[in-house]
Amino acid sequence: MGFLGRRVIRVLGTGLVLLLAGPLMAAQEVRVASVYFPPYVFKAEQTRSTGLLEELVVALNQAQTDFHFVMVPTAVKRRFRDFKQQRIDLAIFENPGWGWQNVPHVALDMGLEDSEVFVARAKANRGQDYFDSLKDKRLALYHGYHYAFAGFDSSPEHLTKTFNATLTHSHESNLLMVLHERAEIALVTRSYIGDFLERNRQYAGQLLISERADQRYRHHVLLRPQSPITPEQFVALYEPLRDSGQLEAIFSRYQVAVMPRATDSSVAAGAAH
Repeated sequence: MGFLGRRVIRVLGTGLVLLLAGPLMAAQEVRVASVYFPPYVFKAEQTRSTGLLEELVVALNQAQTDFHFVMVPTAVKRRFRDFKQQRIDLAIFENPGWGWQNVPHVALDMGLEDSEVFVARAKANRGQDYFDSLKDKRLALYHGYHYAFAGFDSSPEHLTKTFNATLTHSHESNLLMVLHERAEIALVTRSYIGDFLERNRQYAGQLLISERADQRYRHHVLLRPQSPITPEQFVALYEPLRDSGQLEAIFSRYQVAVMPRATDSSVAAGAAH
């Protein structure tokens, strides 16, 4: 075989190696915790529009090729263990105060605000003063949630004994309990109410929603130490979505407020715990 033939084979062989290695080196996988939490994450079997987490993941993937974000199913209580055991790299739409105090992480403020509001059945002569006191009212609450009115103590014993609460694993169940008068007040995220009424238009006008919130919270991204993506890299991908209006397009229809870009370094700095 002549020199030219050997050179062609060598070049073809190099090209084959590059082709095989290319897909492996194309993007670093980043695993994102996916916890059932409408409208952020819906159950897989629900035949409806995608949740907010999936829409954000798609937007992040479409914006670049260095990282590939994938959703990994987990549960409210299990997500801490999965985070520690490196099964997930990021937890999105979280708050550092929701049980993460003893879990090493870096927190980034996403500049997204949601709120927890009181909801009762609408009745004649019932106004906003109905929510002034929770005493002697049956409450429908979400199991595992931290509520400001309860001092952020999420233990079932505390909530059931102190506040006459029924705990479920569904905002929808809690709203239906109020509508069917099995509870007087439910606490539901404002983002969920619009989704519920859109899917259940027969209940339009039957819910009284409090003007005051039990709590307002800023969503955060929590990054695992040694995550494949650094806080600075995530911010560099995320903030252009705000500047382009993509965040507003994704979140505004669920009444999740999108704040302007921070003028200082507070978003990128985060907090180590």
